[in-house]
Amino acid sequence: MNLKDILAISGLPGLHKMMDSRGNGLLVQGMDGGKTKFYSMRKHQFTPMETVAIYTMSDTIELSEIFQRMLDQVVENPPAGVKESKEKIEDYFSSIVPDYDEDRVYVSDMKKVIKWFAILNEKGYLTMEPEDEEE
Repeated sequence: MNLKDILAISGLPGLHKMMDSRGNGLLVQGMDGGKTKFYSMRKHQFTPMETVAIYTMSDTIELSEIFQRMLDQVVENPPAGVKESKEKIEDYFSSIVPDYDEDRVYVSDMKKVIKWFAILNEKGYLTMEPEDEEE
């Protein structure tokens, strides 16, 4: 699973792939394979997916580990839809991360994780073998 060049950009929906960096911003491409476009650091904040983590009662858990758990359970425990009820989303998320911190992890965070998982799984970013990541 390689999340190295995958970004969330403030003010823009979905995920993006970093193509190149400049002194004052990044050149990114939408995950849908759209046009490559420059986004300034003055207007946007860039969040690399490899740095995102979810609070648990003891520490934090990296997003890549959560995605791996979701991928391992996708057949017997398919992800809840982002338009499902709050209770269904919380039930699904607690089955993936049973010890998440209920005071600091909101339903909106859970929806983002589910949405990001769907995008990355559809594009094949989550099916890479661990050996490929080290190369």
